[in-house]
Amino acid sequence: MKGLKHTAFLVFIFAFAGKTFGEDMLQLANQKGCLACHQIDKKVVGPAWLDISKKYTEKDIPQLVNSVLNGSMGKWGQVPMPANKGIVTEEEAKKLVTWIISLKNQQPKTQKK
Repeated sequence: MKGLKHTAFLVFIFAFAGKTFGEDMLQLANQKGCLACHQIDKKVVGPAWLDISKKYTEKDIPQLVNSVLNGSMGKWGQVPMPANKGIVTEEEAKKLVTWIISLKNQQPKTQKK
């Protein structure tokens, strides 16, 4: 059941974020090892990408690209984000970060009654 729930969430994300683009970004994230520490909708070692998308905006993209490439510590607790320079190019990091930030716009809005 848990896997089905996660799959349904990914289908929702792809439906709104563009199936090909979302699939491409998940494939890139998987190839670069990002999924070892991050998931779209839940904290693993690092924060969920949906949580990142809520905290940051497009103006933060250069800072986040720097964090991906050079690592960071203290933004989400004591577990550091390792440097990924040499694993992820600056262009790949920018694509991934831009996609992650865009996830905030794909979340369903709750209706107030």
